[in-house]
Order: sequence, then structure tokens, then C-alpha cells
Amino acid sequence: MTTVDTPASAPPAADGDGRSRTGDRAPRREVGVVNVFSHGFLLIWALLTTLPLVWMFVSSFKSDMEILSDPWGLPGALRFENWARAWTEAQIGRYFLNSGIVVAGSLALTMLFGATAAYVFARYEFPFRRFFYYLFIGGMMFPVFLALVPLYGVVGSLGLLQTWTGLILVYAAYSLPFTVFFLTAFFRTLPTAVAEAALIDGCGPFRLFFRVMLPMARPGLISVAIFNFLSQWNQFILPQVLMQEDRSKWVLAQGLTALAVSQGYQGDFSGLFAGLTLAMLPVLAVYVVFQRQIQTGLTAGQLK
Repeated sequence: MTTVDTPASAPPAADGDGRSRTGDRAPRREVGVVNVFSHGFLLIWALLTTLPLVWMFVSSFKSDMEILSDPWGLPGALRFENWARAWTEAQIGRYFLNSGIVVAGSLALTMLFGATAAYVFARYEFPFRRFFYYLFIGGMMFPVFLALVPLYGVVGSLGLLQTWTGLILVYAAYSLPFTVFFLTAFFRTLPTAVAEAALIDGCGPFRLFFRVMLPMARPGLISVAIFNFLSQWNQFILPQVLMQEDRSKWVLAQGLTALAVSQGYQGDFSGLFAGLTLAMLPVLAVYVVFQRQIQTGLTAGQLK
């Protein structure tokens, strides 16, 4: 009688290249644990960022009594008069308009000069190119606090203190280093063949830049423009130093600071939350509308 020997356990299955599949279980399990941890951390971070904004928005519709007695509850009614009071009595509307004028002017100058300089650094060879490029980038290393005193003297000697023109020029100057740094790397990723074909067809340098290269760099331009908009819209220390005396020309950050101080002492917390919500809405709207452009610009600038 013959006997058949059966193995105690079957050998592990192998893939097409002869490697065992069991060796992949441990790494996959580790990757799953890392994903759970990272997603949990991101969820906590999102809650910490979102909940204060939601609480501020809800509180802007409450009365002062509701804010003090039930800070975490919902408002009994939608009191839009809080927003109207903050817009008119607290002059948030005037500060809002002032910020719009200053940011629009400074953003236009920043994008024009920043894109031009970045294109030259990325596409042309000339003596001391690296030196001038790093000279631009070096401006990112100096905090604005170190330059307040000499900046006040320079702007004052030009007769631009307490003026929007002086504030626009200073905003643009401080935004140029990051703009040049960001767009130089982006222009280098654009295909050279398109530029060469345009030159062969008779396109001049200026027409090549404005009609061909700038439209191709649109994702990067939108991304850096949004970053500059957020930085300039939330700027406080520069207007506080350069435009402190003339209250009629204050920007939104200065107006919100004055509102927080005055309404805090008066007990008008509903008006304070309404003013903060009005200041937050433009920034939130820009991010929601241009969210895809921000992600596209950040990733496209890293690919060739």
C-alpha cells in the first residue's frame, strides 16, 4: 500500500517575478497605519481651523446677550443689522474700499514687474545673472520689522507718508522677492520649442512675452497672485507705520484693530464679530473660487 505525503502547509504563492506575496503584507499594514494617522491629524487640523471661523460667523447674527449667555448656541434670529452697523458706524465699508484700492494697485505692480524680472532670469543669459537673481531672493530673508525705521525715513523723504501711493509702492517692493522666486522656477518649466517657433514666425521679444509666455504661465501667475493678495490684504504693520495719522485712509487691518479695541470696551460684541466676518469673506471667497488654480500652479511649477 502506498502512502501520499502531504505537506503541513502550502508554500507561499509567488508573483510572476518569483517573489513571495507574504513579504508585502507587513509594509502594506505599516502604510495603512501611517495613512490613518496622517488623515486623523489632518482632520484635527481642519477642525481647529474651521470651528473658530464658523463660531465667529454664527456669533455675528446674535445679540450681545446671546453671545454672553449662550456662546455655543445658535442665534434666535438672523440679525443682519449687526452687519449694517459694523459696515456704517464702525466704518468697515470705508476701510474695505481703501484696502481694495491699495491691494489692487500693489498687486498690479507686483505681477507686472515680478513676471518680467522672473522671465528674464529664467530665459536669458547675461553677465552677473545669478548675482542679481540672488539679490532679489535675498529680500525674502529680511523681516519687515528690521526695515521699519529706514523705510519710514525713505518714504518720508519722498513725500509719500500718509498716502496710498507710498503704501502701494512699499507693498509691491516687499512682494517682489517671493514673486520673482516663484515665477522664475515656473518659467523654466515652460517648453522652449514654443518660444523658438514664435521667434521664427517673426514674434518680437515683447510680443513673445505678453502674447505667448504669459498665457502659458497662467497657472503660476494665478497662484502667486493669490498668495500676494492674501499677504497684502492682511498686512497691518506697514500701514500702521506709514499711514497712522490720516484715519480716513486706513486699510481694513487698521480698522479692525480699532474696532476690536472700541467695541470691546463698549460691549458691542455682535458688531465686532460682524466686522470680522465682513473682513474674512473676501479672503475666503478668493480661496474657494481659485482653489483649483492654486493647486495646479503649485504642482505645475515643479514638473518639466
